[in-house]
Amino acid sequence: MVTALCVPQWQGSSAAGARRLAVGAHRTAAQVSADAVVTVPVRADPGEFDQGVRALDVLVDNLALTRTALAGIDGPVLTAGGECGVDLAPIAAARARYGDDLTVLWFDAHPDLYTPRTLPSGSFHGMVLRTLLGDGPDPLVPADPLRPEQVVIAGVRAGDRSEHAYLRSSGIRGYGVADLEHAVEGLTGPVYVHVDLDVLEPTTFASVGYPEPDGVTPDRLADLLAGIDNVVGAAITEHAPPDDVANATEEAIIHRLAAALRF
Repeated sequence: MVTALCVPQWQGSSAAGARRLAVGAHRTAAQVSADAVVTVPVRADPGEFDQGVRALDVLVDNLALTRTALAGIDGPVLTAGGECGVDLAPIAAARARYGDDLTVLWFDAHPDLYTPRTLPSGSFHGMVLRTLLGDGPDPLVPADPLRPEQVVIAGVRAGDRSEHAYLRSSGIRGYGVADLEHAVEGLTGPVYVHVDLDVLEPTTFASVGYPEPDGVTPDRLADLLAGIDNVVGAAITEHAPPDDVANATEEAIIHRLAAALRF
């Protein structure tokens, strides 16, 4: 029984259309062929800047609410965001269950390896993976962080010098668009798949806050996802659709990506 966990959190983004991420979470959840949909009652207010992080108070409260929702779900979960910060609790839960055997496969145009010290905007969705690795704002760091060896980043084609320096020195495996298929080679054991939709080529999927050129085609990503064994959890994040009529083509892409994941 697969559950779609809808987390309409937008406050981790400082994009001009960040509030559209809440709409995107609901539209993403609607494209998941799930047995049930659970919506986390997240805070909708902008929150306060604290400890170098925008809306830290909101993010802390939403993390607790997401943990509570997860505790009531049996079976695999596909988390529908919202910005990438919605994946803190699901990945921490997978880490708690599978320990060092877990691999987190992170599809994203951006490394998300900033810290509050290196990202002046304080946008938490640029810090999520670094936080999961134990080096983030204290109230959001998981009790048992991931080890770098457990993380594979794929589709990266942006990010600043500090992120790429950390990527090179940490032991995280990183792949761009040209060598994307190498990201899944040799994967064994349980795999958690995180998809930030800005990994896609923006001429085929434009409704994201920070599009980057020369991305992955939807067909290529779907084929890659379909070949991953032992997926134990997943997330599709950063859908920021216009507030008016839904884009049927983009929603069909989300549906295909979700369907490609084999729990």
